[in-house]
Amino acid sequence: MDKISQDCPYPGCFFCVMKEGNPSKRRTSILKFFRELPSQDDDGQVLPISGLWNTAMAHSNDPEFINLGIFECIAALILKGLKNRRWLSRDQNIYIPYYAAHIIGSYTMNMEEFAESAVDAGVIPPLVELLRGRLTWVEQRVAVRALGHLATYASTFPAVASHGEILELAIQLATSSLEIVYTHFCQYPERRLSYHCDLLTRGMGGVEMESRKAEEWASQLQCWSLQLINCFAFKPEFLSVICKPEFLVKLPGMWGGLVNENSPAGVGLLRTICHHKLGRGPVANCPGIVEALCNIARSSDDWQYMAIDCLLWLLQDLSVCHKAIEKAVPTLIDLSEISTLGDHKRLGDTIVSVLQECVESQGTGHGSISNRIKEQIDEVINSSQRLKKEKNMPKEDLHIKQAAALVVKLEGNSLFSSGNISGAALKYSEALSLCPMRSRKERIVLFSNRAQCDLLMQQPLAAISDATRALCLHNPLNRHAKSREITTARSSLAVRIHPPFYFQILVYAVVSMLGLLLLCCCHFLCFVCSVHRSIIVPEMRDIEKNRCFEEILHLLEI
Repeated sequence: MDKISQDCPYPGCFFCVMKEGNPSKRRTSILKFFRELPSQDDDGQVLPISGLWNTAMAHSNDPEFINLGIFECIAALILKGLKNRRWLSRDQNIYIPYYAAHIIGSYTMNMEEFAESAVDAGVIPPLVELLRGRLTWVEQRVAVRALGHLATYASTFPAVASHGEILELAIQLATSSLEIVYTHFCQYPERRLSYHCDLLTRGMGGVEMESRKAEEWASQLQCWSLQLINCFAFKPEFLSVICKPEFLVKLPGMWGGLVNENSPAGVGLLRTICHHKLGRGPVANCPGIVEALCNIARSSDDWQYMAIDCLLWLLQDLSVCHKAIEKAVPTLIDLSEISTLGDHKRLGDTIVSVLQECVESQGTGHGSISNRIKEQIDEVINSSQRLKKEKNMPKEDLHIKQAAALVVKLEGNSLFSSGNISGAALKYSEALSLCPMRSRKERIVLFSNRAQCDLLMQQPLAAISDATRALCLHNPLNRHAKSREITTARSSLAVRIHPPFYFQILVYAVVSMLGLLLLCCCHFLCFVCSVHRSIIVPEMRDIEKNRCFEEILHLLEI
């Protein structure tokens, strides 16, 4: 120990303390180190803090440092950096608030007792100061992460909620995080703060890698802000603050991206809101949100079931059902043959049951259902009854129906090959009416074939419906769960927030067919203009159409 201390240029060095072999002396030395560190002005303080950060990341459930006062030390260091800018600018002290907030978030991520210790140590006020933007967006990111973990636990949520501005600040960050990172980092590479670049890439990348990492961090900043808001959304008393139309309408467009694939982001928050009766009203009052939920419900996204839950809850609530029914019912009809989705068993039966309840409640005075919607619901109910009847039919009769459907499908294939697209679509529809409901593989092909006809006839909404029905028959259903991420992975931070020239793929709805029709759709993808919100279907020359026919025939194996 003496030899190590003589070689070390820093008296009381944390790394020397950690090498102490005597457990009692080691604990005493660590306790002393945590108490004295905030009051010291020596250079080199960032080294032990970065070491503590590595320890917190690797051993977040180890209580040793928690019991010795690490939270008190960390909170004091953050406040010191906020109050003493001269100290913050010395040596590499600028890194300390970032590492300090990160340490709090890592230790409180899994253990409620650690979170209680952190609250008792007074970490919330300095984290709130970072959340306000007293330093930069980099510190905001780790501050919102730490506060999100503290708000997760029942015992520590009241301490977080007692700071009323936290919810408002989180809403502001969730809404503007991408723009903040773009304007303060990505837009002008020559103005980037060096410590930001070092934290992002650890000195291992150039401008492009820094930009890519900044995009990931911007997405994390948004997702962690939404996670914090979600903790408040479980409490009805905070819904009035959260359910403001200007914020709600932006939630469907907030998603985790590839780097946050485990975060439900905006749709997760919407699900929490829709679970409350107080939240369903504001959601139903925004047609754009209902439409966006329909698009996500049709997609093969990992969080598809959350959007379906929201739509079902809206339809089951008689006070708001009439506001959402025109948009929600067509989507749920297309999803009515889903068997299992995640933990949802027999989801298709649940959808049919809810749709049937909508018809039965038509005369209760809570708004009427249009004849068109009623006919669509009756059709899906009849299909459900048809499936039940087929279970009792002799196998010979089912084979006859399947053979008849095959004959009609082949007629459709012939018409498709000759260029008679509308005739082929009619034949595929006829084949679907003949094909047994439990012949899922054959019906997948028929729906996907008709979807291709819809696209060639420039009927994208019909193609979306047919492709959704085809995907619902797939097993497993969510085998194309990353289609949305694949198609939008190259949507960079600048493109997402820098008007006016960018185009998006037809939101999440078109993505529902991409898993099944990805290669085919490259010839006639529908794009949505971000300015005019109009669908543009590129026209194709005859020679291109003929080539497409051949490719489609091969890809669909018809």
